[in-house]
Amino acid sequence: MSLYLDASILVPLVAPDSLAGQAEAFFGKIKTPLSVSDLAAAEVASAVSRKVRMREVPVPAAEEVLRTFDSWITAAATAIRITGADIAEASGYLRRLDLNLRTADAIHIAAARRLALTLATFDRNMAESARTLGVAVAEL
Repeated sequence: MSLYLDASILVPLVAPDSLAGQAEAFFGKIKTPLSVSDLAAAEVASAVSRKVRMREVPVPAAEEVLRTFDSWITAAATAIRITGADIAEASGYLRRLDLNLRTADAIHIAAARRLALTLATFDRNMAESARTLGVAVAEL
């Protein structure tokens, strides 16, 4: 089993929040290959940037966090590119009114499905929608 990590798992590691403990525990026990998309990496950068704008983190510290994150992806994960097909697939998911999805979440689910990866997320709505769509979800 290989895991597709969405931003809800990654952000607490670089911009600590209430899920930081859960994220650290998750990464401490996981022994399976990991994948991170360019979309998830952009969401991480956005979260760090927000911390700078809110004056919670100084610029040099934020730059170091992002360098460390990029190095971690290179060393410990497979970098994945989101494709136009993922976006088209996600658009179809978003038109399903029985699903409770945001755009980025739908794109993550589409990419995980395309690559036959198990989705790892702390977002319960996203996990439920992924299961409904037939995408495997890691038990966290």
